[in-house]
Amino acid sequence: MHQEPPLPVPPRSRVRGFICAVAAIALVTLTAAASPPAADTRTAADPAAVVREWNAIATDTIKTSLGPRPSGQAAIWEGFVSVAVYNAVVGIEGRYALYKWRERGPAKASSAAAAATAAHDVLLTYFPAFKGRLDTAYADSLAALPAGQTRDRGVDYGKRAAARIIELREGDGRFADVPFTAAPAPGVWRPTPPAFQPFIDTWLARLRPLLLASPQQFRPDGPPALSSSRYAEDVQEVKAMGAKTGSGRSAQQTETALFFSGNLVEQVQTAVRDHAARHRLGIAETARLFAAVNASATDAVVTAWDAKLHYGS
Repeated sequence: MHQEPPLPVPPRSRVRGFICAVAAIALVTLTAAASPPAADTRTAADPAAVVREWNAIATDTIKTSLGPRPSGQAAIWEGFVSVAVYNAVVGIEGRYALYKWRERGPAKASSAAAAATAAHDVLLTYFPAFKGRLDTAYADSLAALPAGQTRDRGVDYGKRAAARIIELREGDGRFADVPFTAAPAPGVWRPTPPAFQPFIDTWLARLRPLLLASPQQFRPDGPPALSSSRYAEDVQEVKAMGAKTGSGRSAQQTETALFFSGNLVEQVQTAVRDHAARHRLGIAETARLFAAVNASATDAVVTAWDAKLHYGS
């Protein structure tokens, strides 16, 4: 099997930047709302549009449900929807291995109908309060496809794809009571003013990942000791680069920081949709791209929360 050459090791500042970017996904704050694209943007020449549409619908549903809370939950739900859509599409289109499933779909079935159905059913299962808007969007998706056995077969297979993911995620640790028990001490996390809210969604640290074997499989090293030179250097860097005025930042660095202070999960979804559309990815490639991005992000959040809870820092 062909193996890619190892990537060069970046300097420490770039490593920090990567770590900060991954942490930002886990610490995303859900803010402004965005409307999903209209169903009539899909044409026969662009069947992959249904995958992009339902990603936008999923993002809007998740964001509206969670509200402005700084949790990694958004990435979890995006991951569940994306792997269901992936199975629904690839099970019909072929070319790629299914995710923890062996049931291929009928050859003469609409993968677009399957994708819409899988996304709708997963979202409806986890966000039943949004039934009205989800059902309306689903009806629009099906109305844009030719009626007949091809569509009906796609709908049936999409339902099975969604049911498979829902079954796989049963008893995965969602919403379990996971206390934060670290005793207060210098360097240990504690509730902060003014609200003094508790450690949010600690259950994410124990959630069964989508791809990894366990939350701690790739647990990072712990934070530097408070008495170490590394910690002192980091504190000085924060002071020098983080000041509101008179900092050492360039204008571009400030713009970058402001950009990443937004809803990063939403930004990633928008970027993936844009990439898939501009590069005219087919429906299987589009579903695969979303599944790869969002399954990885799900497990990144689980890994990050595991480290937060383990080190208490």
